[in-house]
Amino acid sequence: MSGTERKNIRPGMNVMVVQKEDQGTGKLTGGVVLNILTKSPHHPHGIKVRLESGIVGRVKEIVE
Repeated sequence: MSGTERKNIRPGMNVMVVQKEDQGTGKLTGGVVLNILTKSPHHPHGIKVRLESGIVGRVKEIVE
């Protein structure tokens, strides 16, 4: 599943996100989705979410 489609992401899912400050390096941070911040159904760089840890980032991978 793609992290660029809002319909693929639900609160409670395990995901890997890239934070704004890590976009240059591509460092990923794992966590559980608390809420979805992107309103549009699609975003080319990944849907922006807030994790339960408070981290905000764009979804790069959905962990099964």
